[in-house]
Amino acid sequence: MSKADTDDVGRHDSEDDPSERGGAPRSEPADSHAQLDYQSVYSEDSFWRKVTAFAGRAGKKVIRPALVLYFCLRDRNTPTWVKASILGALGYFILPSDAIPDAIPFGGFSDDFVVLAAALAYLGTNIHPEHKQNAESKLSTWFR
Repeated sequence: MSKADTDDVGRHDSEDDPSERGGAPRSEPADSHAQLDYQSVYSEDSFWRKVTAFAGRAGKKVIRPALVLYFCLRDRNTPTWVKASILGALGYFILPSDAIPDAIPFGGFSDDFVVLAAALAYLGTNIHPEHKQNAESKLSTWFR
């Protein structure tokens, strides 16, 4: 397998897939989110830009799980598979064009909340009290 094959998570070389032999073109899904690698969207800078820019509009309900996941991600004791899941959820949160655009009043962050809450539920045993405490500490500086 070439370096290019291992660099693209979830992608493979057509030589490895018998269904790809014969030159039949692969059809792309109509929904571009179906193949989007949300992990690739995440960066610490983009996370903080999104959180600080939208904290007031998104509210504590959305920002709290984002911060808890962020602090879990930054914990050096968090397993790699957990970090990968967190990167996906935070990447979705950061992405400006998602299922429900963030600019829509009273509902634009509902899809972000669902993704973040689902990640918290899925990763529950890996979320530690200090992650929650760090998130609450940060929230208290923004929401009084």
